[in-house]
Amino acid sequence: MMDLIKTIEEQQKRAGAQPFNIGDTVCVNFKIVEGKTERIQKFEGLVIAMKNEGARRTFTVRKNSFGVGVERVFPYNSPRIVKVDVVRPGKVRRAKLYYIREKIGKGAKVKELLGAAAEAAMQARNTAAQEAAKAKEAAANTAPAEEAK
Repeated sequence: MMDLIKTIEEQQKRAGAQPFNIGDTVCVNFKIVEGKTERIQKFEGLVIAMKNEGARRTFTVRKNSFGVGVERVFPYNSPRIVKVDVVRPGKVRRAKLYYIREKIGKGAKVKELLGAAAEAAMQARNTAAQEAAKAKEAAANTAPAEEAK
């Protein structure tokens, strides 16, 4: 029974999901369906939490909009997420940044990860995401051919 659940969850994972960390400032391009029309909405903010549970993995993004803090929880493997761009890598020492909710102004900022090490880490993340997407596409392309036989 558990193997069946794991296989279903593996199939639902999104191809080419870009890895990012807590503390990174990200821009999430999210597809919104309004009636018959579709549009892409950008939500840029700080990743303050991640819940890692396989296909049910989520991440919370917080931004200030006109002086009001807005948080949104995104499913990591959602097909409605077009892409997640890392705007600035952050340097944090906590797994959950809930303390940012009480901070105002400069206190709500997270230190930026700078230098050659940060640049190398960003490139490694991007190449890993691209390779994962290619591998997932190759697996998806061979699976329907086997089912047709």
